[in-house]
Amino acid sequence: MDSVQDFNSTTANPIITLPLATTNTGASPSSSSSITTTTTTTSPSTLSRYENQKRRDWNTFGQYLRNHRPPLSLSRCSGAHVLEFLRYLDQFGKTKVHTQLCPFFGYPNPPAPCPCPLRQAWGSLDALIGRLRAAFEEHGGKPENNPFGARAVRLYLREVRDSQSKARGISYEKKKRKRPPQQQNPASLMPPQAPPESTTSASENYQ
Repeated sequence: MDSVQDFNSTTANPIITLPLATTNTGASPSSSSSITTTTTTTSPSTLSRYENQKRRDWNTFGQYLRNHRPPLSLSRCSGAHVLEFLRYLDQFGKTKVHTQLCPFFGYPNPPAPCPCPLRQAWGSLDALIGRLRAAFEEHGGKPENNPFGARAVRLYLREVRDSQSKARGISYEKKKRKRPPQQQNPASLMPPQAPPESTTSASENYQ
């Protein structure tokens, strides 16, 4: 699965530069909100892989906002700006997405190369939005104002998933987990026992 740190290595003059060993402690100068792009100073070696990736993604998005024309503050960022960011990342994608005119449309393993464009895989974008959504709230953002959870972003990800699924011939449906067979009580497998015969004769019952 592609991640944001791979985006900068695919172009000679990328707009986004990703700090790998340093942390970004500067917020947008035009921001008047308590939401900032300041990152923690915890040593990367003490963080999990997920936390390290989330920190890099947050720094990358913050730098994208500062390089935006005109520059954007995080407090003014909306779902529309998140969509612009996702479309911008497509130019660094590594996943071949076949067009409907391509003879390999719907083929998961095409036998030959084709001129179809490279895009960010749906799984990469979906994971990226999940990390940025969590980072936004960790940096003081309110859940109801989270631009990464906007309805437009969810619809866009769903559209990307469906279109790539058809173009690549891959199903993104989650596989249902098979429940382990329930162990039956050995006592329940035993045949029912007949009730004990009465020792009282029928004639005695009517006496």
